[in-house]
Amino acid sequence: MTGGGTGIGRAVARAFADRGDRVLIVGRTPATLAGTAEGHPGITVLTADLTAPDTPRAVTDTALDTFGRIDVLVNNAATGGFASLAETKRETAGEQLDSNLLAPLLLTRQALDALAADGGGTVLNIGSAGALGRRAWPENGVYGAAKAGLDFLTRTWAVELAPRGVRVLGLAPGVIDTGIGERSGMSREAYEGFLRQIAARVPAGRVGRPEDIAWWAVQLTDPRAAYATGAVLAVDGGLSLT
Repeated sequence: MTGGGTGIGRAVARAFADRGDRVLIVGRTPATLAGTAEGHPGITVLTADLTAPDTPRAVTDTALDTFGRIDVLVNNAATGGFASLAETKRETAGEQLDSNLLAPLLLTRQALDALAADGGGTVLNIGSAGALGRRAWPENGVYGAAKAGLDFLTRTWAVELAPRGVRVLGLAPGVIDTGIGERSGMSREAYEGFLRQIAARVPAGRVGRPEDIAWWAVQLTDPRAAYATGAVLAVDGGLSLT
């Protein structure tokens, strides 16, 4: 899985490992990847830039060399950044589109033959509840557009790849307390205030935890969920309904 060093990616990787699966996590920062793998011998680490041209092959080859097969691919890694249209710069927009849309497309294409072997595997794309439906997302247009595009790929790939036995599903998390606000430069007080503000709007009465998404990732990719494909599931405490 990609983006396995922090937040949702860390929780998902550990959830798979805790049930006995062997997991390859990919990311740019060795220290955070090592933190995810600590205490989880089933997790293997690969440090790589997912936007680099040779990374899709490196990821696929590493998984096959280490495990001999690929049953599940989780496209989770993403980059963000707030800017209105007038403030958007070509370089930063390109970075987000490369990371959030093109990288999962190219990695999935590279892993396709391995996923289709042994009866077929599952691709799980991690989108965002903020990009669902007809909602707007001011100052987050590029990120939201990339996530909406990923949802479209989920539906399209589900139809294209069904004859090969490959399922494709999407998870659309809402606001999840991953600590990303502080990592992005917010103070602890500002970040906690933001979470309280969101929690007051969520029908479920709280913001999400990474483990909320990890549970669904494991369930959707389980072979017993074989009749589900092409769906994008919002896991946001009902916020996208309000």
